[in-house]
Amino acid sequence: MAETPYNKSTEAHIGRLKAKLAEKKEKLENQSSAGGGHGYAVEKHGDATVALVGFPSVGKSTLINALTNADSEVGSYEFTTLDVNPGMLQYRGANVQILDVPGLIEGAAGGRGGGKEVLSVVRTADLVVFMLSVFEIEQYDRLSEELYATNIRIDAEKPNVNVRKTHKDGIQVTTGDGVDLEEETVKQVLREYGYVNAQVTIPHDLTIDELVDAVMDNRVYLPSMVAVNKADLIDREYLPTVKSDLRERGLDPDDVVFISAEEERGLDGLKERLWEELGLIRIYMDKPGRGVDYEEPLILFSGATVGDACEKIGGEFDERFKFARVSGPSAKHDEQQVGKGHELADEDVLRIVARK
Repeated sequence: MAETPYNKSTEAHIGRLKAKLAEKKEKLENQSSAGGGHGYAVEKHGDATVALVGFPSVGKSTLINALTNADSEVGSYEFTTLDVNPGMLQYRGANVQILDVPGLIEGAAGGRGGGKEVLSVVRTADLVVFMLSVFEIEQYDRLSEELYATNIRIDAEKPNVNVRKTHKDGIQVTTGDGVDLEEETVKQVLREYGYVNAQVTIPHDLTIDELVDAVMDNRVYLPSMVAVNKADLIDREYLPTVKSDLRERGLDPDDVVFISAEEERGLDGLKERLWEELGLIRIYMDKPGRGVDYEEPLILFSGATVGDACEKIGGEFDERFKFARVSGPSAKHDEQQVGKGHELADEDVLRIVARK
């Protein structure tokens, strides 16, 4: 691929090679995982999970100890954390599990430093927090590359490509206006994955890499944010340099959270951003005979419905559900009667009426 210039005449060839490469990588990863070895399986607890991703000695252990009830060993030397250490942040009634994973090194996706096991834990998180040293903003580039190499797509949505197998007529491609990929390129990629007859619909323009991602089913799409640590150690004159380094990487300095884990500065702002990026909402349950419970809200993700609330509560609510009454931001009026499909909003009051 490196020796092939990219243009319209070589696009289909490069597409086929990229598809073949992705398929071989997946087979190699499956063989490696089948061989066993030390893993980092962490059971998910709480309402959401955050993975702290950073290079050794960036301060992840210090931060998680300051935020949570964890007891992660802290040292000024590299590789202090040798196993995943979960802690629980309690904020606004939510329990947010924060994973202090071993520091990544270059080549982690290829297995260096146990990196594959570390990255497999990151894939299970709801949010990735890139933790950078204020003196080494360039670490973001290498961390992003390692995540990408292990099929984690940061701040992206799964490409809108529909592939439906058929019984005849070969591979038929339908594209929307503005799609620049050649039809033959799409066909070459799909053939690499064993498609002989299929209907393919691509409504929006995308790259060859995005097409490969759409066909593969092992990609994970996660939101992210950036926390810059050790901000207390820089002079005010050095701050423009830091901001310039951030902008070079497409990061808005105003969106980055500057903290000092050691001095416990900026942690309130970090907690607020974690809440926003996770998209959590609080639902106050109106319990029969006990009134509204404002102390321990039900925590859901933004966009959740009454049905999702029933599922999280568990028990027989899902089967015996009759209707619900909602008061608050999502309701047209107090005590609005709704069904399972009603979308809830932060600080709604919910009462579920069940069949006897």
